[in-house]
Amino acid sequence: MKRVRCLVVDDEELARTLLKAYIEKIDFLELVATVENPIEASSILKLEQIDVVFLDIQMPELKGTDLAKMIDARTQVIFTTAYSEYALEGFELNALDYLLKPITFERFLQSMNKIEAKKLVASEASTITVKSGYDLHKLNYSDILYIESDSEYVVFYLADKKIMSYQTLKSLEKLLPDHLFMRVHRSYIVNREKVTGLKGRDIVLKDIKIPVSSTYYDVVKKELF
Repeated sequence: MKRVRCLVVDDEELARTLLKAYIEKIDFLELVATVENPIEASSILKLEQIDVVFLDIQMPELKGTDLAKMIDARTQVIFTTAYSEYALEGFELNALDYLLKPITFERFLQSMNKIEAKKLVASEASTITVKSGYDLHKLNYSDILYIESDSEYVVFYLADKKIMSYQTLKSLEKLLPDHLFMRVHRSYIVNREKVTGLKGRDIVLKDIKIPVSSTYYDVVKKELF
């Protein structure tokens, strides 16, 4: 069973401890980390594949709702707060659920049922939802030519356009199906089905050349040619 990787973000230690205990009772959940502020959470989200964020709203430095706007659309957000007046804003941000403190285990289980449903649907997906600014783009895997790292962003290249998204290539690589996509360089992932040739140290996608680093060259040559 694929485990759902979770991150808890809350400035209250008791709240973090409670959610940690709840998560550890559910066999398909995996707790990656608990952090007390959105700044720490942002760093983890760049480096790790996170499926669900349990996110408090009222925190110092940055509100949970502000952090939610920067989280990739494929990562589900469950807001956890003592203030019911934020519920509407939470659902406007497409949150999976809104848990009002104090959170009972029974109510927590209701959220887990939603996660389970999402997980089962996602396993059969042939598309990826990409967040670019405030916009969401649903891309067919078959339409993506390649993906390039650009500092703290990645750029999805399609035949007729490109889309920039705030995430790392490393985290994206863990989410993409490896039978369709392949890392060929620390800055590039290519769609295997779009590859038409290999010229020297460059992989060719029709008239596009992508550099292949020495780290990946032997694997690229073996698996694609």
